[in-house]
Amino acid sequence: MKRKLTIVFGLMVTIKVFAQLSIADCQQMAHDNYPAIKRYNLIMLHRNYDVSNLSKAYLPQIKVGTTAGLFTDLLRLPIALQAVAGREMKNHLLMANVQVNQLIYDGGTVAATKRVVRRQTEAESRATDVTMYDIRSRVNELFFGILMLDAQLRRSELLQNDLALSRKTVDGMLRGGVANQSDIDAVAVEQVRAEQQTMSLRASRRAYLTMLGLFIGRELADTIVLKHPSEIREQHAISTQRPELAAFVARQRMIDAQRKVLDTQLHPKLSAFGLAAYHNRMMSLVQDKFFAAGLTLSWDITPFYTRRNDLRKLSVQQQQVDNDREIFLFNTHLLSASVNGIINDLREGLKQDDRIISLRERIREKSMRRMQNGTETVNEMLRNVNAVNDAQQQKDIHEIQLLEAIYKLKYIYNY
Repeated sequence: MKRKLTIVFGLMVTIKVFAQLSIADCQQMAHDNYPAIKRYNLIMLHRNYDVSNLSKAYLPQIKVGTTAGLFTDLLRLPIALQAVAGREMKNHLLMANVQVNQLIYDGGTVAATKRVVRRQTEAESRATDVTMYDIRSRVNELFFGILMLDAQLRRSELLQNDLALSRKTVDGMLRGGVANQSDIDAVAVEQVRAEQQTMSLRASRRAYLTMLGLFIGRELADTIVLKHPSEIREQHAISTQRPELAAFVARQRMIDAQRKVLDTQLHPKLSAFGLAAYHNRMMSLVQDKFFAAGLTLSWDITPFYTRRNDLRKLSVQQQQVDNDREIFLFNTHLLSASVNGIINDLREGLKQDDRIISLRERIREKSMRRMQNGTETVNEMLRNVNAVNDAQQQKDIHEIQLLEAIYKLKYIYNY
């Protein structure tokens, strides 16, 4: 049993150590973990309740009421009829009634209002899409930030290896009487600086991993490896899948639906009613209960007063949507032009980086030989060693920056 547990534990550790995360995995996990994703379900629940309430407008509307009232003389009857009507006519009325109304035709108001609710739900969902889409940009920044730190850590480790070799060389020169203790100390100082830089980079990486872990809802160990994303083909046209554009369309549809509601308010409405009432008999000629039924045709002309302003308000909303779309496209074009410029500059810079590294390595090799021959100081040799490391690190940074810029362009165009 212990052996099985050991094997299982070993597998778990291996998975944890060698686990890899791609940028697509991080974006998907961040999307699923972000609290705003709950809005989709809440929006749909709200829509269902509103539509259900609107549908109940076609159910019979039942009203129960009571009436109590005092009257002055309602009728002045001739003396000949007073005996038939009764000696006394009561001057108060107590009545209970039940009224049932059934909507037959509402002019299309209920159906049009349902469309508004659905269009509003769509607009809110598309606005949530915009919020969720922004997560990609934030994940990209963290992901490429960690890759940048990884590249710097690798170069820092290589620098330490170079310094260790330089230390061995200087030690040999010290034994041969060519170098002195100050030369050993100079190399040692550079080694300590390299170790400090490594510690600082690891601390920054830990902080970035913590932030990325909070985004994706996972605890990330220091041993986690981020998969280096491949370079993707660039596109230079805004995709129709960009959520902001879909949000503008949804807002436009909602305005169109609201305009149709205004049209339905101008139509007459038809309903049927039934009434049953029971009251105290005010006079013997009147029955103490009665029933009534019929149709009611009503036409409210009040919407005619405000229709022009209502349409103007919708027109202003339409202009706001169009203006927001223009602003979005304008800013997107500006941003894409800037990113494309950065991509071109980085590609040109990478071509020069290889040449700089080659030259720096040649200078370092000559510097090592001159130092061994005693014609160059250790400090001069160390400057050349650091210069090679700086050149190589600069190239690594440019490569990561290029990938980050390409993926930023991917975010802008959503391809």
